[in-house]
Amino acid sequence: MNTLVWHVALASALTTGDVELAEPVAKIWDQGAHNAFTDLLHWQDRWLCVFREGTGHAAGAGTIRVLTSVDGKKWTSAALIESKGVDLRDPHVCVTPDGRLLLCGGAALPPTRDPVTDHYSFVAFSKNPSDWTAPARVCDSWQWLWRVTWHKRRAYGVAYQWNPKEKGKYTASLYQSKDAVKFDKVTDFKVPQTTEATLRFDDDVMLCLQRRDGDPKTALLGRSKAPYEQWDWKDLGSYYGGPNFIQAPDGRWWACGRMIDKGKPQTVVCALEVKAGKLTPALTLPSGGDNSYAGLVWHDNLLWISYYSSHEGKAAIYLAKVRVD
Repeated sequence: MNTLVWHVALASALTTGDVELAEPVAKIWDQGAHNAFTDLLHWQDRWLCVFREGTGHAAGAGTIRVLTSVDGKKWTSAALIESKGVDLRDPHVCVTPDGRLLLCGGAALPPTRDPVTDHYSFVAFSKNPSDWTAPARVCDSWQWLWRVTWHKRRAYGVAYQWNPKEKGKYTASLYQSKDAVKFDKVTDFKVPQTTEATLRFDDDVMLCLQRRDGDPKTALLGRSKAPYEQWDWKDLGSYYGGPNFIQAPDGRWWACGRMIDKGKPQTVVCALEVKAGKLTPALTLPSGGDNSYAGLVWHDNLLWISYYSSHEGKAAIYLAKVRVD
């Protein structure tokens, strides 16, 4: 195992209003050729950061790296999850109702993508950050269960479907599961060209922050009450890639994702007004080029954010601590 050196990012952050960096952003990993697509979890007094290592953004047999830390400064590699001849990507980590760690992500065959013959979702389980079950296939081919969110002992997630024979055409559906192994479809979203999505709950109301890759290429915020079959959508008016969001202890919602400003992609923290359906940029993190895909955790009155960026050259993993007053 290798211990990481705390590295202060040189790029400066742009702040708006009462949102600011609590300390300089830190680079916590850059040992892979391409390090990307993060998620973050605080579990049993430890931090976990998971992400993909590969030869490029969509190249080679990607593996899933699991880092751990006690203090959020000194990071150690705890595990490397891989499947021979498979490109594992976009890992997301959460805790099951019985206390196990659950990792979900996408898998592409073959890693060369020349052409892709299959694309599916996988899950892996663990009772500690070092020992994981082998990645197991869930859902059908061409369905990418992007992130899992638990509510009342059920796992929910949005899977988006695509087929290489229908290039550029996407649809998304809501799934649920009691064990995060067998997933059943709840409903198909009636909005076209929907891809990556994160689900959260406001009491029993399900919220969906949904990326859209069509025309218009603007993100959506969806709201639905149980049994979550009927949805009300609001256009957020801006592109938002790798969308994630979280509710602060004071009830406000904050999002993080990739936005495009004058052709430049950057990782941006936004205030999200869920009732009004409004997304307002508040803080641009040091980022550029290939970037975003954030993990979000509230801890010690700060918003902790893992993300990746290539603004310093190689795509690397960064950690930001944001103060919201």
